[in-house]
Amino acid sequence: MPKILITGCSSGFGLAIAQTFMTAGWDVVATMRTPRNNLLPSNDRLEILALDVTSADSITKAVEAAGPIDALVNNAGVGMLNVLEGAEMSKIRELFETNVFGAMAMTKAVLPHMRVRRSGVIVNVSSSVTIKPLPALSVYSASKAALNAFTESLALEAALFGVRAKLVLPGSAPATGFGKNAVARMGMDIPEPYSAFVHNYLTTLRSGTEFTTPEDVAEAVWRAVSEPEAPVKTPAGADAQTWFREAGHSLA
Repeated sequence: MPKILITGCSSGFGLAIAQTFMTAGWDVVATMRTPRNNLLPSNDRLEILALDVTSADSITKAVEAAGPIDALVNNAGVGMLNVLEGAEMSKIRELFETNVFGAMAMTKAVLPHMRVRRSGVIVNVSSSVTIKPLPALSVYSASKAALNAFTESLALEAALFGVRAKLVLPGSAPATGFGKNAVARMGMDIPEPYSAFVHNYLTTLRSGTEFTTPEDVAEAVWRAVSEPEAPVKTPAGADAQTWFREAGHSLA
């Protein structure tokens, strides 16, 4: 059976991606910083490993324990809801360590094996904020834009050896708790000159009816992995697809 390694499986998108591939009969290596065995149904095709994508030692141990994989999904990510003036530089660096450098480090760890086998897929979970800019997400958007640029160039490099690199761009997903986790980890001390605008905007955004679900993202990742001719960029969720079309892109 083919094997997939997924980062950031403790909740939300990662959990749904793991469930989708298990249902499809894949061997799944579900990774997270603090392993929890009660998140997914016990299955002989499932392996849960500890992995912190900002730690070189942790990456080495997890990749060695997983063994050869056919697909890597870089889903682990950190959010930040704040304007630039309210964001501490230490937090900005922390965000980039996970969202950009963590994905790069994971890719470097598995790519040599895929290159030798001349097969494999790397899917990076980015964000639709790289399609539609939103306020209070400037730093987060910058990290995901960097991930996009990295992936698009990587796709050209990896194709030389039969390896595919893809992007999945989820829309807004309040049900995953991503925003709450971002605030808990990064803070949300909005400077007073911006506070009324930001809070009013976020209230308006939450009133929308078309949100992305974890299942939308899992379906998009499945397509990116299982369809050799899938486009490099796949929007996930009704809102992301709308923004994608409005930006002049075609939904293949």
